[in-house]
Amino acid sequence: MTTDPPLVLDIDGTLTRPEGWGIDPRIFDPIRDWEAPVVIATGKAFPYPVALCHFAGIPELVVAENGGVVYTGDDVFFTADREAAQAVVEDYRAAGYSPGWGEENTVNRWRETEVAVNLDQPLEPLREIAASHGLEVVDTGYAYHVKATEPNKGDGLETIAEHVGIDLETAVAVGDSVNDVSTFEAVDRSFAVNNADELARAAADEVLEASHADGTLAVLERVGRAV
Repeated sequence: MTTDPPLVLDIDGTLTRPEGWGIDPRIFDPIRDWEAPVVIATGKAFPYPVALCHFAGIPELVVAENGGVVYTGDDVFFTADREAAQAVVEDYRAAGYSPGWGEENTVNRWRETEVAVNLDQPLEPLREIAASHGLEVVDTGYAYHVKATEPNKGDGLETIAEHVGIDLETAVAVGDSVNDVSTFEAVDRSFAVNNADELARAAADEVLEASHADGTLAVLERVGRAV
């Protein structure tokens, strides 16, 4: 008998429906039944992956906001400060642009360490303003994330592994974007779904034939426990 390896899963583009938006409900049962820790590592604001864990019925092991927030199930670690990212957005507004999410901006309302800008907004002025503040902009394919240069998902994953006792040398990660590269580098085996960007594809041990949740489900079936 072999046991399930620890899992590290991105959300957008990785657990999503074939059209790319909305969680594919087929992922819930496999991750709930997984016999090893499952870490959700995402660029989304902190409450989103916590809620996903809650509704999936799995322990809340979370790397959120591209490593800016890490939750071990007992302790929350903040590795960046939203104030600098907010200053970038204010300068971006002053230059005549907008975050692009509407007045209520629920995409950013609960972010602790970064700010996300809609992909339909101009990128180059955002990059220039961020650089002037010593920050970076990461294009995940779902938003432009204005963030500090240091935090990343891989570092957050290592923090969880240290506190929970996960052996990353046996772990498997699935992702789709440049922000998953650091995760891929931290684990034993890494898989990029077929809709992944070029940097994720280059960093992964394997690029899957299937996209989105179809690719992730194929990995879970392949690497899961066998009797």
